[in-house]
Amino acid sequence: MIICSCNVLSDHDVRAAVHADDEPRRTVSEVYTCLGCSPECGRCARTIRRIITDALGACARGCVEGCTHQKSQAFPELEVFPELLEESVDA
Repeated sequence: MIICSCNVLSDHDVRAAVHADDEPRRTVSEVYTCLGCSPECGRCARTIRRIITDALGACARGCVEGCTHQKSQAFPELEVFPELLEESVDA
C-alpha cells in the first residue's frame, strides 16, 4: 500500500528501510534518508512512525537487553572469544 504519495513509498519500502542494515532506523528522518528522499508535505510521517514502532516493538526508541538488533547478541561468541574477532580481522 502506498503511504507516501509525494515520494511514492509503500509500507513495504518503509519496513525494508527500518531493517536495512545492522542498526535499525528509528526515526522518520532516518527512513527517508535510507530511501534516498525527503519529506514533501509530511502527511505520511505519522504512518511511517507507526510502521517503525510496529516493526521494532520494544526497541523502537532504543535496543533493550537481549535484543536481536544488538551486534553482540547476533554474534555472542565474539564476546566470549574476542580472539575470534581479531583472527577474522587479521585474515
